[in-house]
Amino acid sequence: MTPSEELEKLQNRKTELEEVSRSLDEKEKTLEERVKILEEKVAIQGLEEHNQTMLNAVNDLETKISELEKRLTKAYQEPETFKPPKEPAPEEEEPALEVTETVQEEEPMEGEVTVTAIEEPEISQPPAEDSRKHEKKKRRLF
Repeated sequence: MTPSEELEKLQNRKTELEEVSRSLDEKEKTLEERVKILEEKVAIQGLEEHNQTMLNAVNDLETKISELEKRLTKAYQEPETFKPPKEPAPEEEEPALEVTETVQEEEPMEGEVTVTAIEEPEISQPPAEDSRKHEKKKRRLF
């Protein structure tokens, strides 16, 4: 092979490799763009799922609020009478408790809540039990 033929062959080979290199560069750029597009689609899908979850939670809360408001208005329309729970028979050691209640005959206005406190006297333990408990606490500490 003559030097001119060899040079021509090498130049052709170089041209082919440069063309393949350009082709690979273009392919790399298109693949990188495709990766970015897919990443954006995945991010969008994640946000859509998150938004749907939040929308469901908001709808559930709105439904619950609506149901509670209906129950509240129904409670105002049909007032319930208070029935005190039955108390067990008092033991001999405990003094009898006196319960007093105050009932108002006024109808509450819509959106108004009336609260009445019932006071119960404190039940105190006999002094002998207090001193025994105090002694036990002392022993636990030492």
